[in-house]
Amino acid sequence: MNFFISLKDATKKIEHYCAYQERCHEEVITKLRSMKMDADEIDRIMAQLIQDNFLNEERFARSFARGKHRIKHWGTIRITNELKFRQINQRLIATALKEITPQEYAETLDLLAERTWQNISESNALKKRKKFCDSLLRKGFESNLVYQKAKELEALS
Repeated sequence: MNFFISLKDATKKIEHYCAYQERCHEEVITKLRSMKMDADEIDRIMAQLIQDNFLNEERFARSFARGKHRIKHWGTIRITNELKFRQINQRLIATALKEITPQEYAETLDLLAERTWQNISESNALKKRKKFCDSLLRKGFESNLVYQKAKELEALS
């Protein structure tokens, strides 16, 4: 049995999807495709969502950058890569990264570095440093900052 959803029902469903959490265009298009909407219907729904302000890529990018930094403690490299993966353009990525103040960024790095350093129970200094650096690099912090932090923490221990 084929199940077809009307344009009106699909629009209502996708409006709820967008209202629940900020979404990027790519996520909404993927969701509409999963609802078996054709390209023409997707275009019409997307236009409606943008017009009614359910969908705004700049708002999404800003929210994403703030949230991932404050909650998951991601660095700018990881945030940038994740936004690129979601088809967000470079101008919007730059705007989104301005949501994170240099002071907040430094405080997050300090806090995360201290916590990570304390949690690594490795007696071999080189292995400990490698685990520490790998962890912060995976989080998306710049290598020069990570290596500088490792030197500072090594000097203190």
